[in-house]
Amino acid sequence: MHSCSHRLNGSRREMIQAGAIGLLGLGMNHVAALKALAAASPQPVAGKAKRVIYIFLSGGLAQHESFDMKPDAPAEIRGEFKPIATRTPGIQICEHLPELAKRSNKWALVRSLTHGSNDHSLGHHIMLTGHSDAPLGFDRTKPKSTDWPSIASVATALVPPRNNLPPALVLPDKMKHREGRIVNGQLAGMMGAKYDPWFLEMSPYHPAYYGAFPEYMFHHETGFHVDERVKWQAPHLSLPEGLTLDRVLDRVSLRNQLEAQVDALATAADEGFNQYRQAAVSLLANNKVHDAFSLDKASPQELDRYGRNSFGWSLLMARRMLETGVSLVQVNLGNNESWDTHQNAWPNLKNFLFPPMDKAVSALLDDLDASGLLSETLVVMGSEFGRTPKISTLKGATGAGRDHWGACQSILLAGGGIRGGNVIGSSDKHGGYPDSEPQKPENLAATIFEALGLPREITWQDLGNRPHFLYEAEPIKGLM
Repeated sequence: MHSCSHRLNGSRREMIQAGAIGLLGLGMNHVAALKALAAASPQPVAGKAKRVIYIFLSGGLAQHESFDMKPDAPAEIRGEFKPIATRTPGIQICEHLPELAKRSNKWALVRSLTHGSNDHSLGHHIMLTGHSDAPLGFDRTKPKSTDWPSIASVATALVPPRNNLPPALVLPDKMKHREGRIVNGQLAGMMGAKYDPWFLEMSPYHPAYYGAFPEYMFHHETGFHVDERVKWQAPHLSLPEGLTLDRVLDRVSLRNQLEAQVDALATAADEGFNQYRQAAVSLLANNKVHDAFSLDKASPQELDRYGRNSFGWSLLMARRMLETGVSLVQVNLGNNESWDTHQNAWPNLKNFLFPPMDKAVSALLDDLDASGLLSETLVVMGSEFGRTPKISTLKGATGAGRDHWGACQSILLAGGGIRGGNVIGSSDKHGGYPDSEPQKPENLAATIFEALGLPREITWQDLGNRPHFLYEAEPIKGLM
């Protein structure tokens, strides 16, 4: 077994960056702390230099209303939407996903992903970590250090950084429940907080309303809503007032201060360097990163193609972050379990959720394909679970929907060598359970790890320095 970690390349430029951190007010660990941190870090591995975008539809996408429709089932099962043909003969999806239907040659479906939880908190943990079983001491009200590490945290720890940037980012927000608590499964858990992924929080938390603001903000019961306080907030990556990057790099007096810090850190650099602080300076110094966060840098035509809303902006920025050197970007499309369609499911999906998702994901696939990145970028879209076969109505609700259902959901995958127009597995006639080729969250996680170039024998260490194998199942067979 072998494990992986990041080591600081002892180049002068990187050491100058290291010294710059204290002067930029980003914080600096003492040398002893740096040595201790490096000692516990895993060693880097050679990857395939591939990329992943993990699109997460928090709340639970209904398979019957999206990618696994059951038009011949009884009325209490099939729902209100009609299937339409896709570009691929024999594959049908929902009528309200017309743009994705036109691009079925670019994506594949898994219609048989299954796990055992109908609970939002545990479901998130399962699908964001790739572990079907709850960890010891799991608390659905808050993340704990005994939780399994998220897939994004694993990438943070084990994927070698490119261009000194974080290997993994999460945007546009950290998922929160309407009660204000952090949703389980997003953090590093038993790996330790130093491997928490970078959260680029651009979408302000609003507990009462959902969806792709401002165009598609809605409430599950009352429909469309306008709240001018909810605005897109791009991350502010800048130097202190009056200090330009040229002055940081060129002024002799400042350089002398940096070099003095470099000398003090020389021994620590031999052991490793705090990845977060190194990445922070790289983010500050990278003009492409600044451009990626600026909607002003996008053409009106590009903004129109993705959609002028939080779903479109998020996927546009995710694509740009891949281009700067980030290996994995998790994109949370929908705050506060937006896809939890217990009530008014059909109008809410038709009017508020499907239009921005269909448009933005299709634009992402088109751009990745046109740039040549799609062949080496795995795109995954899923939820914490699917929805019940049987339609139901909540007490007091004006419209019907479906309840939580971990036993079966559909996952869309594209790129990274995946054969388009492909369907893996099937569900039974009511869409309730896998009927063939069942897949577990462990299979999906292994598919992502393989796309990131992580070898099968790799391990990670928990806070007690105990090794754990990364792969707990085979990647999903038949995708390529």
